[in-house]
Amino acid sequence: MEKCIQPPRYFIIFLILIILTYFIPIKMIPHPYNRLGGILIFSGLILNLWADQLFKKAKTSVKYHQIPSYLILSGPFRISRNPMYLGMLLILFGVSILIQNPLSLIFPIAFFFIINYKFIPTEEKNMEKTFGRNYVEYKNKTRRWI
Repeated sequence: MEKCIQPPRYFIIFLILIILTYFIPIKMIPHPYNRLGGILIFSGLILNLWADQLFKKAKTSVKYHQIPSYLILSGPFRISRNPMYLGMLLILFGVSILIQNPLSLIFPIAFFFIINYKFIPTEEKNMEKTFGRNYVEYKNKTRRWI
């Protein structure tokens, strides 16, 4: 397996970069409307914690480079095949909105494209190999993001 930056590290790097844009004096969403960011952050945290709890309960891997041993179809996985990535994306957008700097929106958008085109296709191929028809049926009825 090639060495590359894993999705949680992209999340942390982009989160730090978003926070750094706070110091650039450009504002986009006036107070109190920027509080929407808090709702997005809270929603993203709930999605991540819920999905992570389901992985732990099923005793299967959540790590990108490991193939899970169990196909989780309940909880947030009923509406998104990737609720943890969706949660990270919501957090990044939420922090961008709280920061109020339009430049900060570059980072959640970049995160989306990196995850969507670099990581998810590989994960989906592995899931199809591992779970076969069950995963294909799930994939056909559940959206990738929302």
